[in-house]
Amino acid sequence: MYAKTIDFSKFSSIKIGQPTEVLMIENGDVIPDDRYLVGSANNLLISPAPPPLMMLSKDFAYIQKNDGMLEIGAAMPTGRIVSYAKKHNIAGFEFCAKLPGTLGGMLAMNAGVKKYEIFNILHSIQIDGNWIKKEEIEHGYRFAKLKGIATAARFQIVQGYSQELNDALRNLRANQPKDPSAGSAFKNPKGEAAGRLIEAVGLKGFRKGDMAWSDIHANFLVNLGRGSFEDAKYLIDLAKEKVYKTFHISLEEEIKIL
Repeated sequence: MYAKTIDFSKFSSIKIGQPTEVLMIENGDVIPDDRYLVGSANNLLISPAPPPLMMLSKDFAYIQKNDGMLEIGAAMPTGRIVSYAKKHNIAGFEFCAKLPGTLGGMLAMNAGVKKYEIFNILHSIQIDGNWIKKEEIEHGYRFAKLKGIATAARFQIVQGYSQELNDALRNLRANQPKDPSAGSAFKNPKGEAAGRLIEAVGLKGFRKGDMAWSDIHANFLVNLGRGSFEDAKYLIDLAKEKVYKTFHISLEEEIKIL
């Protein structure tokens, strides 16, 4: 393992943060239990004083076939996973084309698009060196209790990649803002849409400093230039307060705040 300084104002998808020392984990290392694991920082909001951080190195960015299974390292970018699936005519990964980041991040939050979720196609996850079947892992809509560090996952190989499905899911991004963001800020409450609730309380397009609730999709917190952590956190708290006051619904963050 080795230390690396990462400037999260450039590295994170929401472009907020500062140069921070991150411990890079290599194959064979004993993974520390006193650090927070970050992936490609696509759903992270980094504070001025984050906890000690670590990241999986490129040693964990691999794909290999093994006994009818596809084994993928947790540091593998979703784009490369989709490219591999297309090249080898493997079904099930088409929805990953809409999700930036790495496999590890998808596993940690059971990421998905509509009815398509990573746990739907998952066989097992390597957690702290042990292979655990998905049935033994508590999971649900946008959460998974891994109880450890995921370094790889296995999927049963099913033939039949669908470019039509890939294209259909990509088209869903048409209503997403192009400004830097961390994706959906809140999980959708049961039977509701967080974006609709935020818009209903008058916050769609609402701005503080260079941070704003997007005027394209109200559940996206966007950075319009030099957005700060403080302004982002203010808008998150404001949305939760107004939605609860109006609808008695507690919004739960999908974005991870460190």
